[in-house]
Amino acid sequence: MGDLLTLDVTGAAKAILSGSLSPIDLTEHMLERILLIDPQLKAYVEVLSDEARAAARQADVEIRSGRYRGPLHGVPVAIKELYDVRGVRTRSGSKVRDDYAADADAAVVEKLREAGAVILGTTTTYEFAFGFDSPPTRNAWSIDHIPSGSTGGAAAAVAAGMCLAGIGSDSGGSIRTPAAANGIAGIKPTYGRVSKRGITVVSWSLDHPAPMGKCVRDLAILLKIMSGVDSHDPSTKDVPVPDYTKALDGDVRGVRIGLPTNYFFDDIQPAVANALNAAVKRLDKLGAIIVPIAVPGIDGIVDAWLPIALAEAAVYHQQSLRGKADLYGEDVRMLLEAGELTLATTYINAQRVRFAWIAALRETMQAIDVIITPTLPNTAMKVGETISKISSRHETVFEVSARFCAPFNMAGLPAASIPCGFAPDGLPIGLQIVGKPFDEAMVLRVGHAFENDTDYHLKRPSLRGLIG
Repeated sequence: MGDLLTLDVTGAAKAILSGSLSPIDLTEHMLERILLIDPQLKAYVEVLSDEARAAARQADVEIRSGRYRGPLHGVPVAIKELYDVRGVRTRSGSKVRDDYAADADAAVVEKLREAGAVILGTTTTYEFAFGFDSPPTRNAWSIDHIPSGSTGGAAAAVAAGMCLAGIGSDSGGSIRTPAAANGIAGIKPTYGRVSKRGITVVSWSLDHPAPMGKCVRDLAILLKIMSGVDSHDPSTKDVPVPDYTKALDGDVRGVRIGLPTNYFFDDIQPAVANALNAAVKRLDKLGAIIVPIAVPGIDGIVDAWLPIALAEAAVYHQQSLRGKADLYGEDVRMLLEAGELTLATTYINAQRVRFAWIAALRETMQAIDVIITPTLPNTAMKVGETISKISSRHETVFEVSARFCAPFNMAGLPAASIPCGFAPDGLPIGLQIVGKPFDEAMVLRVGHAFENDTDYHLKRPSLRGLIG
């Protein structure tokens, strides 16, 4: 099998089905890597070694006896510590929930188990996923940099080869920004495509359960398994779930790709601009039709996103804030208290801005199939750095991370981030691909075609400073 660090879900599934790799050996390899690397990377909250080994043994027996469940059978995955995992403390990165252990799996975890996945453990998140970092986790490409967040633990674990896929959530970019920062792939599906049951609420109208992996085909496999209507989650939609892998034909000839002429290329690092320009040229060479578009109504969308996120989070935390305020981190508590002070008129006006944005975006996208933008205006920030400085623009980590991603949480549209290059210092750069409602297949198709013509997704971090 060579170096298992290069293995992705697709490759593991082929090897397991052929009998050249057993789920037992693969799981042991992952557990060994966690022991070797995670003391420095700090991506995992809890490693479920015994449960993972038992699941791997069960998968091995089932596959050998001809009861193969599909491409995730026997494949090790990690779960963001925002999801309920039966019998495991789901602390959501907070002392507030130190005494909470789930007695049932979240809907997504149920589906992963049904597909035969091996749950390796839970990974770090910013407290209640209310920030764009995942302390104390470090970036797999450079331990001096953050992994972004709030699904940074899972992203770093995937990039470092400590699992083959990570499951997280995205309320303002929390799958896409860590995917970009760690040089892997991640997709936020359409709002309502995947059940939120059993996941700690950040903001119920902005939250999107989402997967990440090493390549687009892995995303297609994971998303198919995770998706579907759930009678216990009224936000889910009864929309047919396609086999996303069938869309991955490598062909984007005639696909109309919207390239924004406003907002998304303002105040970005030169390396990001260069990588995005090269990506546009490559897609054009592959036969896609590049359509310059002015994205209407985008200015002020992040300003409208914030009061919605704050107010909805404050409602969820209202009781805990009354009895356990001292257990929250100071920054999160202040944000939640600000949410409690948000006026109803402010919240409603923000929703009005949101609905106008959705309508304008819907009209714009009638003439195109997807929009492409940078995922982030910069590469991963340094640990302890609080302000991003690009040209004359100074932004907090929160602001710079939300700038290009949060608008599509407001719209509920599917959006993926895939690697599209590297800065001179070796840090990864992400390309965001945004599609129409419930057309994740087109997003994945474009991403896969780009991957087929590049090798960015094949590059792995050296892990200097993490291994001996």
